[in-house]
Amino acid sequence: MSHNCIYSAADFKSDQEVKWCPGCGDHAVLSSMQGALARIATEDGVPKEKFAVISGIGCSSRFPYYVKTYGFHGIHGRAAAIATGVKTANPELNVWVATGDGDSLAIGGNHFIHAVRRNVDLTMMLFNNEIYGLTKGQYSPTTKIGKITKTSPFGTFEKPFKPGELAIGAGGTFFARSVDAEVALTTELLVAGSRHRGMAVIEALVNCVIFNDKTHAPYVGDKATRAENTILLKHGEKMIYGAARDKGLVFDGEKLRVVRLSEGGWSYETGGGETRSVSEDDILVHDAHAANPMIHFLLAGMTYPEYPVALGIIRQVDALAYDAEVARQVEDARASAKIENVDGLLASGSTWSVAE
Repeated sequence: MSHNCIYSAADFKSDQEVKWCPGCGDHAVLSSMQGALARIATEDGVPKEKFAVISGIGCSSRFPYYVKTYGFHGIHGRAAAIATGVKTANPELNVWVATGDGDSLAIGGNHFIHAVRRNVDLTMMLFNNEIYGLTKGQYSPTTKIGKITKTSPFGTFEKPFKPGELAIGAGGTFFARSVDAEVALTTELLVAGSRHRGMAVIEALVNCVIFNDKTHAPYVGDKATRAENTILLKHGEKMIYGAARDKGLVFDGEKLRVVRLSEGGWSYETGGGETRSVSEDDILVHDAHAANPMIHFLLAGMTYPEYPVALGIIRQVDALAYDAEVARQVEDARASAKIENVDGLLASGSTWSVAE
């Protein structure tokens, strides 16, 4: 196939019926993904047959059926491990992982953190609806405290994982976050993740209309809500947000603080009843490429209502990729090897003949 083909999202739509519930946020992410694949194939010259989508178990893990690429529907929690094998065995493939908060952060948690730690060149779409949807409504590792579910009839009391903190804490080189309704933003983040050399984790906040409806609604429910309660981070730009651009983030040496603009200028409440004034120069400028992950970790962990929820690319740094290093070692071994084939192997070392 020519590398100069022009693709559309329709080229990556399979003939399979999409069996997610009407209104599920996964539909929007699927649209974003198909658009992203078309862009990568067209702009980066990736042949269509070089894409592979690997999944585990869960609603999101139906994904390989709905994109017209090679794919593998694995078992619960093992998508990252299978994808690591696929990418290591064939580094030329553009490998994607479709997974959910239950699939990758519970039974698949160990595989998740080690794929991140190794910096395998994978692009992971992590659908976070804060519930087990396919198995009918049990609480997941990201379910909010107090949520009543099939397995927490009196409300869960477990502190939930924050996927961004987990990824960055494991040494992650790329972490981004989007919202199901922001199709264009999700597409941009998926394209950027694919172009990143190493493990890229893109968390998508999605709505499960059946078992956890509106779990993200307080901060992303509609455009007006998103403008006031989320911050879209862009490298090199000040961390200012709000429909009127009247809120921002500063770091006081201990924690992030939300500052607000009034007639008296920018200021924030210390929590002890004191108001501290700051200048616009004190508002943080986002450095997605900073080697020190401290601010990235804090940004990824921000939760509503104390903070805005961070969207966009939170961390993107360069590091050695696992699969590339394996390939380099193999080539080095081949270059210095005295044994070039099976016949040479069988005839090497201590050999002897058996007389008739």
